[in-house]
Amino acid sequence: MGIAPDPPCMVWRQLCCQRPQPHLVGRVGGRVDEPLLRRVLEGFANLSNSVLITGGAGFIGCALAGRLVAAGDRVTVLDVLHPQVHPRRGRPRRLPDQVELVPVDVTVPSSWDALLKLAAPDRIVHLAAETGTGQSLIEASRHARVNVVGTTEMLDALVRADAVPAKIVLTSSRAVYGEGEWTGADGETFAPRVRTHKDLAANKWDPLGPDGAPGVPQPSQADRTVPRPTSVYGATKLAQEHILGAWVAATGTDLSILRLQNVFGPGQSVANSYTGVVTLFAQTAMSGGQIEVYEDGRIVRDFVYVDDVVDALVASLDRPTDGRRVLDIGSGVATTIHELATNLSTRFGAPTPRVSGHFRDGDVRAASTNITPAADELGYHPSWGLQDGLETLAKWIEDEAEA
Repeated sequence: MGIAPDPPCMVWRQLCCQRPQPHLVGRVGGRVDEPLLRRVLEGFANLSNSVLITGGAGFIGCALAGRLVAAGDRVTVLDVLHPQVHPRRGRPRRLPDQVELVPVDVTVPSSWDALLKLAAPDRIVHLAAETGTGQSLIEASRHARVNVVGTTEMLDALVRADAVPAKIVLTSSRAVYGEGEWTGADGETFAPRVRTHKDLAANKWDPLGPDGAPGVPQPSQADRTVPRPTSVYGATKLAQEHILGAWVAATGTDLSILRLQNVFGPGQSVANSYTGVVTLFAQTAMSGGQIEVYEDGRIVRDFVYVDDVVDALVASLDRPTDGRRVLDIGSGVATTIHELATNLSTRFGAPTPRVSGHFRDGDVRAASTNITPAADELGYHPSWGLQDGLETLAKWIEDEAEA
């Protein structure tokens, strides 16, 4: 009797357990274990007429995959399962069983070649990215490698395989705007200069207008606000947009770029201290700790619930474009960091938040967005308010702590 081949799940476990570089899954000794990768890919079903989600094992990708599977789509996820986000290294519990997970590094050409030799997806949602604003200032090469080179390697592999997809959706970021647009006392709009370390150390929080007076931040809008990133992360996301824009102009692929505001919700990594201020604050409050609020507490953000983001992603996949569209996705509501901290402290019965005056280089003072264009283009109407979203997240974190 012949020896039966390892099932895909068994091979997947082998891939996930290889050493010595656990954050570069599918690589051994700095190179790709191509025979093992080929075996796991051959065990998966044909990818034609399906959706490929890069970086799809994160909380947005898991939520999107669940929605697509429920709608009858075939979904494949590529994800390196970096320990900063996935400390347990295993398949995320929130990723539906019907989804095929291929644990590889998007920056490795041979991983792409092996995948695309089998079949090519007709739609790609490109989520794979390093996302730490502050971290990007001290690990710039890592962010550029994944966000920029990972994108170009994907595109090169699609060309090599003659597998140009019908549609690509990129999740970009509000970070591309930097400080965005502000209005001065005279009513004129101006673009603030970058807040330097010296400014922040002197407690100069609000950008000043041309007349020397503090300005008022304006919601970003893709067809009006000029991108001026103030972090390496933001610069790499803008580079992704430009690279994909040039590529689809030549290939005819439909491109949707969604610039996401601060996304939160169940499934967000509780281990990653560099992203997810909502989750970080909630954990602190749940443990009875006092939340520390940076600057003077009046940093402004637009917090959008993950299910609303998934609505926008699905609509982008379903609705045709004229070739390229760029939209902002958020709640449309500006909230200060102090308001967020107070809400979560009250929810968990924690001490009143403490405004520390500390700061983080690369952070912008205010970020919110006008979602009217997304409503017009995609029929996007957020259904989750901040209070309901925070309560759902809080219950999930409590359940996770008891598990």
